[in-house]
Amino acid sequence: MDLIVVRLLFILFVALTCYKIQPFDLPSNLDAGLGALLGVAIVTFEWRLRLVSLKRLIGAAIGSVLGIFGAYLFALVIRNSIAPGHTQSFLQIMVMFLMAYVGLIVGANKGDLLNLAALGGIFGGEKQSRKSYKILDTSVIIDGRIADIAETGFLDGVIVAPQFVLRELQLVADSADSLKRNRGRRGLDILQRLQKMASVQIQIVEDDFPAVREVDLKLIELAKLYEGKIITNDFNLNKVAQLQGVAVLNINELANSLKPIVLPGETMKVFILKEGKEYNQGVAYLDDGTMVVVDNARKMIGKTIDISVTSVLQTTAGKMIFGKWDERAMARTEPRPAVVVTTGAATVIPNGEPKKTAPLVVERPAE
Repeated sequence: MDLIVVRLLFILFVALTCYKIQPFDLPSNLDAGLGALLGVAIVTFEWRLRLVSLKRLIGAAIGSVLGIFGAYLFALVIRNSIAPGHTQSFLQIMVMFLMAYVGLIVGANKGDLLNLAALGGIFGGEKQSRKSYKILDTSVIIDGRIADIAETGFLDGVIVAPQFVLRELQLVADSADSLKRNRGRRGLDILQRLQKMASVQIQIVEDDFPAVREVDLKLIELAKLYEGKIITNDFNLNKVAQLQGVAVLNINELANSLKPIVLPGETMKVFILKEGKEYNQGVAYLDDGTMVVVDNARKMIGKTIDISVTSVLQTTAGKMIFGKWDERAMARTEPRPAVVVTTGAATVIPNGEPKKTAPLVVERPAE
């Protein structure tokens, strides 16, 4: 807020200066208006310049100086080749602007090649890598898993929460629909949780793009501005961003890549939950939500069985496992019931009187 006040005071100062001095030889009001426009242009240039790294600034400065020096040499040639007049003045000015512009652009682009850390002193801090920005989408904030990922330390750099995303989240939290309202409030709670993490650097930015209406397109423009990556769960935003050359981190793709690898031929224990679409199929789910389609398991709904994996299908929506339940193999492994054979037995006592004893029990497995 203080920076905005300083910028407004600067624009006002330039306008008042032009109003008093009248540098454009126009009426005072017009000079003040042109001065205000000049102040706005300077503030806009400064606002864009703060996003540029020190290497690019030094490279741009060196390129501009070399360009101006080259323009001076060209101006000498023009002065000796063309008669004095408007044409000579125009060519000298155009060469000056052209060489300064080319030097500025080329120097800025090549500035990243400078090794300022080798100079030491105040440039020693440049040996640290440039900050990387991760821009949050509304869907990934509401989803909530981003907080768990951030706690593990896998997200480096600065996590950016744009102001227009917060506005959309606020609209969802104020919705008349109870489901949407709960989702919006959950998203706000996730942001508060991220802000409380000591290991996470989260930044709320005010940058907006009034000419762009859709939030997804604003996210893409913001990612281009900060040269960052978008974190999202939205499949369509993922594709559109990739088409425009913006890197995307998809939480769903991360979750799919972390699921356990199952190879055909392995055995696993699953709980048959419901009937499948095809004949005599059963459907089970792993703890991570992976669907398991089991052949010959329709009659085992509500039971836990051992299956043999036949194939694994990886899709954009997730992973599916196909297996088969062998009823005959299960029958071979089940214990067989025992047949109890009871026989009588007698014991002869010395006085000659027989006395019956307890029956003899013999267990024999069934054939």
